[in-house]
Amino acid sequence: MSTINLLEQSVRDNLERYFDDLGESQPHDILAMVVQCVERPVLEVALQKSHGNQSRAAEILGITRSTLRKKLQAHNIQP
Repeated sequence: MSTINLLEQSVRDNLERYFDDLGESQPHDILAMVVQCVERPVLEVALQKSHGNQSRAAEILGITRSTLRKKLQAHNIQP
């Protein structure tokens, strides 16, 4: 199984657990919640792997440096 499939399966498994834990409660804004939970660690790992080099981190992420800076500000991450 490829790394992407393992990551996808992990997300699926955790979402299933989340829905099970909700019981009869109705979920709201699941996509926003998942993006919020996943984006921050992805940004942090990219910065770590690039040794704090924002241009390299943006390249790793496939986004522009300005987009990276906006996301870092939104998540209150200090490079």
